[in-house]
Amino acid sequence: MSETLIIFSRYPEAGKTKTRLISALGAEGAAELQRQMTEHTLNTAKKFKSSRDITIEIHFAGGNKQLMAEWLGKEYQYIPQVVGDLGYKMRSAFERSFNLGNKRVVTIGIDCPDINQTILTNTFNSLQTQDLVLGVAADGGYYLIGLNHTIPQLFQNINWGTEQVLNQTKNIANQLKLSTNYLPTLSDVDRPEDLVIWQKYL
Repeated sequence: MSETLIIFSRYPEAGKTKTRLISALGAEGAAELQRQMTEHTLNTAKKFKSSRDITIEIHFAGGNKQLMAEWLGKEYQYIPQVVGDLGYKMRSAFERSFNLGNKRVVTIGIDCPDINQTILTNTFNSLQTQDLVLGVAADGGYYLIGLNHTIPQLFQNINWGTEQVLNQTKNIANQLKLSTNYLPTLSDVDRPEDLVIWQKYL
């Protein structure tokens, strides 16, 4: 049974990443935070992989495959993100993975440093019996989504980047009668006031 963890990230170029934090950190500082949080998330994934046979894919924006591999290592698959909104990017990532024969696929970003091995274990285990797993984000979105088959409707007609994302996704899941497991509520690091969340990892 093939399992894949997809990490969405961006090459850390000043002025092009973590833009909502530039007012607090400056362009270079925001890019440095992007670098640190990506490495933190990947380290969590690597520890998880040491105890479970999963594939790790990094879907990236900015830079190129060579720059990503020089930064994070050559042992991972680097997939350029498709053009489109977040929903289309995630939908495409899931469809690609399931078309390759994977049975359980989980997607995370790098904005939630509290994601840990226990959460990932619970997610993949849940997908043996549940259609959908969602990690509830404190800002009204979600920090993780896991599926065991393609469900394109979950990524359509969503107001991405707003506090409505989770509720809109829940409504779609209910309409489709999906069996769903909700993970504990965690916070993303998106705005200057969120930086305190990251401080404990420094």
